[in-house]
Amino acid sequence: MTFGSDTARVIVGASLGGAKAAEAMRAAGFDGPITLIGAENETPYERPPLSKGYLQGKAERETIYVHSRPWYNESEIDLRLGVTVTAIDRAAHEIQLADGSRVGYAKLLLTTGSSPRRLPIPGADADGVLYLRSVEDSDKLKETIAAADRIAVIGAGWIGLETAAAAREAGVEVTVLEAAELPLLRVLGRQVAQVFYDLHSDHGVDLRMSVQVAEITQENGRVSGVRLADGSYIPADAVIVGVGITPNTQLAEQAGLEIENGIKVDASLRTSDPDIYAAGDVANAYHPLLGKHIRVEHWANALNQPQTAAKAMIGQEATYDRVPYFFTDQYDLGMEYSGYVEPGGYDEVVFRGDVPGREFVAFWLGDGGRVLAGMNVNVWDVNDAIQAHVRSQEAVDPAALRDPDKPLDSLIG
Repeated sequence: MTFGSDTARVIVGASLGGAKAAEAMRAAGFDGPITLIGAENETPYERPPLSKGYLQGKAERETIYVHSRPWYNESEIDLRLGVTVTAIDRAAHEIQLADGSRVGYAKLLLTTGSSPRRLPIPGADADGVLYLRSVEDSDKLKETIAAADRIAVIGAGWIGLETAAAAREAGVEVTVLEAAELPLLRVLGRQVAQVFYDLHSDHGVDLRMSVQVAEITQENGRVSGVRLADGSYIPADAVIVGVGITPNTQLAEQAGLEIENGIKVDASLRTSDPDIYAAGDVANAYHPLLGKHIRVEHWANALNQPQTAAKAMIGQEATYDRVPYFFTDQYDLGMEYSGYVEPGGYDEVVFRGDVPGREFVAFWLGDGGRVLAGMNVNVWDVNDAIQAHVRSQEAVDPAALRDPDKPLDSLIG
């Protein structure tokens, strides 16, 4: 049986992005049918608290949800949870569900997100090997941290470091294992990566850099530790794995959409099929400011991209050109980052403020002094100015950037 009509808007992925797209369509005046479909049984929720406040017990569960359950009824959004979409029939303008039923669409939005990369090593399937993506994962982590004496974290990216911080603040012994020389080295470069190494070292984390994990050991099916390629051994009651994510492009691939490091979309978030759009982690979007396609795996994209997609899906002109943004909270360090820099794609990093005291702003400069990105660490009310610098694409005197007596917004011509 087919449901839907030639005016129907269908969203696959009941995530932050999916919920915000539905909200944006209603806010823009669209009064046609909207169906929001998700594989999880949870009402759409935000993911940052899963490795921050919610994981640490500082935020209640109800605070993570994008909208209350009644909101969807009140907004006439057909919210279908616990439902798996198995295929897209582009010719028929229908999606197929796991139960064999079909839903028709005039325009379709994919906010299918991403999945954690799995470790291809012996013992990776042992009880006590944990990944973090869903609220259920966060609940398991919370229970594990409360019961564990020692935890090993594989991967010193954002998820690895945030979960390590949560475990340390709960009094758990933590060992972080990372293949690179420093945490976040590829993302931030050596100078700023050192800040995060020192932060975790100062809070008692055992940081093992430049190591290769060979095996997760187990006893009676339960994690007992991690063995490294050099033969050294780290006992652990649980292992948290944070080695990156992979965009969930399977539906798009099967439908024959253009795939390139995610679902390739234009500045309006339209795919190679003019009636299908994509937003959030899964979308590799053309960014007019940067002049290239980028895929950003952070909350701000899932929050803001759907507004552009929603407008485009109801026939309005819309372009997504926001400066990429993300944030982290670890121990007493709060940070915001705006801009976009490819690994090694900058000339120098300029600091303003107290780097050892972890109260500073860092600027990544390229193209003759142009600010490509900026990070404010425990310094507030400067992010708008940082974003203005990135957007201006003007060269700035590095000495002026270093000088805390010169307001950042005064340096833009």
